[in-house]
Amino acid sequence: MEDKLSLAENQLNTLIDLAIEEDTGGGDITSESLIPESLQAKTTLLAKAEGVLAGIDLAKLVFIKLDPDLKFKTSLKDGVQLNPGDIIATITGNARSILKAERVALNFLQKLSGIATQTKQYVDLIKDLPVDILDTRKTTPGIRLLEKYAVAMGGGRNHRFNLSDGILIKDNHLASLRAHGMTLKEIVIKAKQNVPQGIKVEVEVTNLKEVNEAVSAGADIIMFDNMSPALMRRAVKIVPASIYTEASGGITLKNLRTVAETGVNFISIGALTHSSKALDISLEFQPIIPKRK
Repeated sequence: MEDKLSLAENQLNTLIDLAIEEDTGGGDITSESLIPESLQAKTTLLAKAEGVLAGIDLAKLVFIKLDPDLKFKTSLKDGVQLNPGDIIATITGNARSILKAERVALNFLQKLSGIATQTKQYVDLIKDLPVDILDTRKTTPGIRLLEKYAVAMGGGRNHRFNLSDGILIKDNHLASLRAHGMTLKEIVIKAKQNVPQGIKVEVEVTNLKEVNEAVSAGADIIMFDNMSPALMRRAVKIVPASIYTEASGGITLKNLRTVAETGVNFISIGALTHSSKALDISLEFQPIIPKRK
């Protein structure tokens, strides 16, 4: 499990530039046609649902990148609990600039806060048990680091960030090598012989025979793939304390606690990133009308 949660500045700028170009294209022709160029506005980012904040610094960067003269103020940090009606931030400055940045900033903020919020629901449900909630690589292409950051803001932990972070021998790897006559034990042993120093070897298993093979081969982590809770309880008893166990496949809020009570160390959940609901956050707009002299 990794802790690579920071984006290099050039990566972040590239990502924001792509998002702005995608949304604005040749410009915001609605605002440019209707809104006076000199109009100033004071706006607020307003929470309209209960949740966990994630992405506030990214939202700020979007506004400032589109107009460095905008004033973005917030006292909140990512990871804080939000309630309906909470003011997340205020943005003051040119009205056209604010309107141009609005959707891109909200897209990032709502999506990441939604992931953090859903992650916290899973984490809170089993916070009294010695098990960690993990994300997966089932992420939106191009923004994986952001989504995994949001998971961490919700109290979850990060699994592999990419294919170079660890060896995870899954069903298709096993099928490929079994076709050449290799057993699961032989496959794990081969992986451990070839693995770079410091890299863990994890293997996916579906039954007790495979659990025993993985244990005898010295796997670092054994993933129980789509096993029933009853079978997982039996599997955990086979695995020595020196080997970590992970439950994966079909985990929901309804069955999470039952799975956690089997004694596994980790529970990985793809839904944290691929099926989260965006948190309802709006931008409330108030034009500043100059006083007549």
